[in-house]
Amino acid sequence: MFWQQLINGITLGSTYALIALGYTMVYGIIQLINFAHGEIYMIGAFVGVIAVAVFKLNIFIALFMAMAVCIFIGVTVERIAYRPLRRSTRLAPLISAIGVSIFLQTLMTVMAGPQAIGFPQVIDDQLYHLGSVTISKVQLIILVLASTMMIGLQLIVKYVKIGKAMRAASEDYDTASLMGINVNRVISFTFAIGSALAAAGGVMVGMYFNSIHPLMGVMAGLKAFCAAVLGGIGSIPGAMLGGLFLGIAEVTGVAIGYGGYRDAIAFTLLILVLLFKPTGILGRPIQRKV
Repeated sequence: MFWQQLINGITLGSTYALIALGYTMVYGIIQLINFAHGEIYMIGAFVGVIAVAVFKLNIFIALFMAMAVCIFIGVTVERIAYRPLRRSTRLAPLISAIGVSIFLQTLMTVMAGPQAIGFPQVIDDQLYHLGSVTISKVQLIILVLASTMMIGLQLIVKYVKIGKAMRAASEDYDTASLMGINVNRVISFTFAIGSALAAAGGVMVGMYFNSIHPLMGVMAGLKAFCAAVLGGIGSIPGAMLGGLFLGIAEVTGVAIGYGGYRDAIAFTLLILVLLFKPTGILGRPIQRKV
């Protein structure tokens, strides 16, 4: 029972972690909570459905197609809605993010309708048994893809030039700019990679639950934001850990009979963490000069 719920929790948590990474990377560089990020995840799921249901593409090609479309949308949103407000008060881009979120929700509702849409069963959901634990083929694919993407992101951030520029900009993007780093390019890349991961999460959730709808990004986005804060917003390993922790907690809560409080578990955990460790599990206090 424990190991089964652990596998289920890690599978769900992997999708939260992919979305949370976008929140934490954007916040780490420009201190913006991108509330439109959940809608990027939702659009990714819809692009995945269109790719497999209309164009009859392989699910992995559909995944890359969703990531490519969401990269374009994420970078466009940053260029139009956030960049002109970068030197404004912190409230202005936050309101802009909420506006973009509502716009994307409404746009998708008008285009696809408010009802849920079934995600085609594109993979033969074979079951594998490891003792008392059962894991499906879809779960295995989600775990492998999510792990690969998270490891790939860590490698980019640690060893690739643009990743090092992201780390420099997250420390102080004004100073990074003075050191010759093209901060606009770094921020666009951050939105691009965060949007790609969110789109992948959307397609995976569609495969896992076989259903998507235009408002699916609202709750998933809020939970992913909770995961980012749980792990320590601004910390990439923290976002991964927070997502997994949240997924396991949610699945465990449902398994022990608190299914009605499923959505409340994330926010309860968030409040507890903020009370006892405001910087999150792997977060660090920010030193500000006075």
